[in-house]
Amino acid sequence: MIKVEFLGPIGKESIEVEANTLKELSDFLKRDEALASWLPKCAVALNDTMVSDLKTPLKAGDRITILPPVCGG
Repeated sequence: MIKVEFLGPIGKESIEVEANTLKELSDFLKRDEALASWLPKCAVALNDTMVSDLKTPLKAGDRITILPPVCGG
């Protein structure tokens, strides 16, 4: 299982899912209409390392963090 955490204003609780690649995870998350609008704007971290290649392999115990854009003042 892969743990997926959603930070900031996304406002969704963490979930655990089965996925072999970042692409599989992305396809799964896009099924949620509320998340689908966030995903194109967000950065993604795999075990605290930024990733963007959808071919990135995932394994049991990995932690994905979905990071929405933020602005400061």
